[in-house]
Amino acid sequence: MTLYGTILFHTTSAVMRAEKLLISKGYAVKLIPTPREFSSDCGIALRFDWGNHDQIKALLDQVKIEFDTIHFLDT
Repeated sequence: MTLYGTILFHTTSAVMRAEKLLISKGYAVKLIPTPREFSSDCGIALRFDWGNHDQIKALLDQVKIEFDTIHFLDT
């Protein structure tokens, strides 16, 4: 069973930049509607393999792509 996380963003442009960056670095990410249990300014979120949480957060911080929060996605 794969465990997933979701990254929430303030803007659509930030989520699109993050998706492009993460895919270029070999991470499997998927654009999803922001889950109802989470609140966000942007209606789109990125789903990712939770095992990559630390690396993905560090990469987004390194390149200064702003995000709101990262949550464990309990599916």
